[in-house]
Amino acid sequence: MDELVRYIAKSLVDKPDDVKINVKTEDEDTVVIELSVAPEDMGKVIGKQGRIAKAIRTIVKAASVQDEKKYIVEIV
Repeated sequence: MDELVRYIAKSLVDKPDDVKINVKTEDEDTVVIELSVAPEDMGKVIGKQGRIAKAIRTIVKAASVQDEKKYIVEIV
């Protein structure tokens, strides 16, 4: 799932080498994916009124149905 987030983020930003993904497991059913990008690319990942961030979370939620785990995407 983190590869999906990495691919989407690298497609959106100007500096794809600065995209970093950190995966944390809170409990056996919940996984937190932390996405960090360069400061000047933050607006491209969040989007106007958070629409792109919401779309990324929706895609991850749809892809996680098969895993039977809850994935949370945080942009830091």
